[in-house]
Amino acid sequence: MEREATKDKIRPLYSEFQGYLSQTPKRRDARDIVDDSDWMRYNEAVKELNQIAGKNYNKFLIKLEILNNTIVLVSTYRQTLGGLISRLHAEYFSDEPAPFSGMPSTIITQTQQQSQSIQMYLDIQSKIDEAIPNFEDGSKEKGFLEKFKSSLNTASNVNDLFKLCFKLATELGVSIATLLKIFS
Repeated sequence: MEREATKDKIRPLYSEFQGYLSQTPKRRDARDIVDDSDWMRYNEAVKELNQIAGKNYNKFLIKLEILNNTIVLVSTYRQTLGGLISRLHAEYFSDEPAPFSGMPSTIITQTQQQSQSIQMYLDIQSKIDEAIPNFEDGSKEKGFLEKFKSSLNTASNVNDLFKLCFKLATELGVSIATLLKIFS
């Protein structure tokens, strides 16, 4: 019961830390810095966390770095905030969804899938552009290719792309054998 009470007291700070991180701009340059008021407010919240939790989270305090003057780098600030949020999640909120639902592996996989989809779209568009001059104006093959090309942007995934291709082929009387010839 005491753990639940502590968890309830920590939750507002946990959310506050997530808010700080979400509002901190991504680093554009290695020398990007955080405003003094931001990291000092964060440090005060860490000290409050120490009191509420009865633990020492001082390793997550922002310490100044020296680069021509006294500054805190954005990268240091973001890493420290992320580390503290992950630590609090593991200690108090592990029964809840992770605060970073877009964990790096998820983001990488999504980016790879998007890149593959874009590449496939471009490959098909290129294949259509190559094939169009091979057919006479007014032919059902050329009509199919032009209509398919103009409709490519309506397909949001591979299944949609195949459905679109076969639907247009059926509507315009293009056989599977002709499709294979066009796209081989």
